[in-house]
Amino acid sequence: MPHKTKITFYGGAGEVTGSNFLIETGEQNILVDCGFFQGCDTCEVRTRDSFEYDPSTIPYLFVTHPHLDHVGRIPKLVKDGFRGVIYSTPPTRDLAILTLKDSVHILREEAKQNKKPALFSEEDIEKMIPLWKIVPYHETISLEGGVSVLFKDAGHVLGSSMVEFSRGDKKLVFTGDLGNSPAPLLKDTESIEGTNFLVMESVYGDRNHESRNERREMLEDVIEEVAAKKGTLLIPAFSIERTQELLFEIERMMETRQVPPMPVFVDSPLAIQVTEIYKKYEEYFNKEVKYIINSGNDLFSFKQLHLMRSTEESKKIFEAQNPKIIIAGSGMSMGGRIIYHEKHYLGDPNTMFLIIGYQAPGSLGRRILEGNREVTISGEKISVRARVLEIRGYSSHKDLDNLIHFVEKGIDTLQNIFVVMGEMKSATFLTQRLRDYLGVNAVAPRAGESVDIDF
Repeated sequence: MPHKTKITFYGGAGEVTGSNFLIETGEQNILVDCGFFQGCDTCEVRTRDSFEYDPSTIPYLFVTHPHLDHVGRIPKLVKDGFRGVIYSTPPTRDLAILTLKDSVHILREEAKQNKKPALFSEEDIEKMIPLWKIVPYHETISLEGGVSVLFKDAGHVLGSSMVEFSRGDKKLVFTGDLGNSPAPLLKDTESIEGTNFLVMESVYGDRNHESRNERREMLEDVIEEVAAKKGTLLIPAFSIERTQELLFEIERMMETRQVPPMPVFVDSPLAIQVTEIYKKYEEYFNKEVKYIINSGNDLFSFKQLHLMRSTEESKKIFEAQNPKIIIAGSGMSMGGRIIYHEKHYLGDPNTMFLIIGYQAPGSLGRRILEGNREVTISGEKISVRARVLEIRGYSSHKDLDNLIHFVEKGIDTLQNIFVVMGEMKSATFLTQRLRDYLGVNAVAPRAGESVDIDF
């Protein structure tokens, strides 16, 4: 006799951020992810709001990966009464703790400006850490009621996971964010054969990226143009994965003389710390990268690379002669050191401003990408004379065609697909494509909606 299980989409439905899904199996309540809402007018209010369930009644939280829109509210969850077990892969735990600790001072400053208490503190993070257990890929976790769980490689960032729940002969999979395979550093996303119910992301559910070769050629062309102009290549980059991929690609290009050597500044303390964690987990890299490591080469270490840890070091970048490359956080230009470089360099027509990741609606990065010729940064109006470019192929998310191909591999057993974690236009476009092309029962739930499945 089939069991009835309810899934409620408390975040990440009809939007990219705020990933938070509640599974009620009858024997236990299980959460998948608990992230910040980001990039919208009401996001701060929604992030601060009380949870729509009682955190003290949740015995398990499974974390797909360490981006803040998937882990940002976990300390608040603990603060509000969660005392269960948090499960993830080892890199996800290490990176999540790092990013959460990094976010505390930003939350504190925002709280002072808004005259509100901080969302959480260092003490809340310290209370969270003992609850967090690490599990490698494919190791089974047994829960009550005959439910078992394992992590599969999502290929999105180091240690990122799909969460596969099994009971009897049924499988329910939450994809988290799916990697843009093949990627420069990571292994390909694993397949989902045998899955019956799928909760999948749709960030790029309505468009395609360039191929791996095309994106590398585009990056090479951009660097060569910056060298010819004796200009500045300014890249707002996410600290986890994008920065490390860029360094890997640029290092290869400079070593093989595909591009002229020039200084490369990584101006993000968080990205530098993340890179050190990447070096700890070489077993998570793909065969090509492992071969390079085994050949005696150090990853993320080359003569032209400069890691700017302090504010004083960061200021020295302005004095460095062109051409040069500056990689700084945050990836959507919503804070961090990138905004100081944008104030300094966006007005220069010899600057190339390169966007390589998703830009949420309302973010500064999105406004620049959409062609605004004047933007306000820290209360100051800045003219945008730089050449603005986008290479979507360095996104760490699958595009439309690869999302469909991913689903197609599990088509024989799939009963229901729930399309989430994308702007509504992306989610609905992908939903219709899945129906039309594969004939599957796909829907795009809205925030707060619940569905019942036979699991």
